[in-house]
Amino acid sequence: MAGHSKFKNIMHRKGAQDAKRAKKFARLTKELQVAVRGGVDPSSNPRLRSALAACRSVNMPKDNIDRVIKKAETGQSSNLEEIRYEGYASSGIAIIVDALTDNRNRTAAEVRSSFSKYGGTLGETGSVSFMFNNIGQIIYNKNIKSDEDIFEIGIEVGADDVSSDENNHEIITSVNEFNNVREKLENLLGMPQHAEIIWQPHNFVKVDDEKKATSILKLLETLDNCEDVQGVYSNFEIEDEIINKSST
Repeated sequence: MAGHSKFKNIMHRKGAQDAKRAKKFARLTKELQVAVRGGVDPSSNPRLRSALAACRSVNMPKDNIDRVIKKAETGQSSNLEEIRYEGYASSGIAIIVDALTDNRNRTAAEVRSSFSKYGGTLGETGSVSFMFNNIGQIIYNKNIKSDEDIFEIGIEVGADDVSSDENNHEIITSVNEFNNVREKLENLLGMPQHAEIIWQPHNFVKVDDEKKATSILKLLETLDNCEDVQGVYSNFEIEDEIINKSST
């Protein structure tokens, strides 16, 4: 069964910057600016549908959304560029960094500096992404349905996989089916806690050494705090005890 993104869970527990409202809005605004390039009609623009759903899930003010769409309608287009970085942290841990930037040199320098500071190395395009699947991930709170019910519902609406832990239900989809499955689930269960396209590792690498684990966590948090970074994904697994020590 599919596992939750370990990095996302860790960042939420640590109360990192990504959990703050302003940063979420900034990232979603950038995604909207790129999405509207494909047209301002959500029915014919799947990426815009996804972006709008993500905005709704964090209660972004309608004025913020309308401002981006109106600019697109008047022919104003952002100069944001999508860039993906791939590399390794210490212990051979693979990392994918997705960014949206209006200054490629600035972003590359910041990402490279973050890797270097914590003993990581940047690789070439494709150097680690072969170890991940690009998928849709939809998360609902545990108390919305029983494990059995959520599994049946997920498979019925076209999900590829459904799993549950003590806190959440996770529904996995292909990228192509992400919007269809998400919209069907919203009609049945309401808005999810979280829904986005992510990079999910094929396998997780366990890190037991506290010093190495702390270095990896600091690298990922530093990358996540970069202004132009939209998402950070990795294939490590660290025990809660070590995570708690590193956050104190």
